[in-house]
Amino acid sequence: MNIHHSTLKTIVAAFAVLAVPAAAFAAPALTGSSTAPRTASVTTTTTSCPRGWGSLPEVNNHVRSPLSKTPTTVTNVRTGRHTCFDRLVVDLTGGATGYDVRYVSSVREDASGRLVPLRGGARLQIVVRAPAYNINTGKPTYAPKNPMELTNLSGYSTFRQVAFAGSFEGQTTLGLGVRARLPFRVFTLAGPGSNTRLVVDVAHRW
Repeated sequence: MNIHHSTLKTIVAAFAVLAVPAAAFAAPALTGSSTAPRTASVTTTTTSCPRGWGSLPEVNNHVRSPLSKTPTTVTNVRTGRHTCFDRLVVDLTGGATGYDVRYVSSVREDASGRLVPLRGGARLQIVVRAPAYNINTGKPTYAPKNPMELTNLSGYSTFRQVAFAGSFEGQTTLGLGVRARLPFRVFTLAGPGSNTRLVVDVAHRW
């Protein structure tokens, strides 16, 4: 009888010992407002990249009249890095104008037809329906120091080279070498002031 009673006490004590860690390792009390929900949540930071881009030509046939009060001209070419894409910006005086952006087997200079060699696995030809010169005086409005390297692309994920392919008969052509034939989008932004920007974004991946 004493043996059975001792065994029962041992079993009860064992269960009591097992219960201690469970209580000791229970979820810690929430701090802050007493009305906060008593549930734990994990916050993760994710980047949602734009969707719906493609690799087919993007064309806008709008051409601003050269007789307008402020004729549209190309004044600068800039690039920037973003989380999901690399961006090329063409600064324009005056209002928006047309464009033709497409993947090509090779980019060639306006007028001369000479090949513009570009680094990368694919080439985007960017035609802006605006000259890089004043149509009245012929004076350049955009004259890059190095036509084959318009911007420094060190550290870019997609862009490999931006080159100036000439300006002739009221339009300007750029060559953009990219890592591969990746999706892109083209749009215009107003400003600063009465000026406009043509934007070409090329995604980092499909």
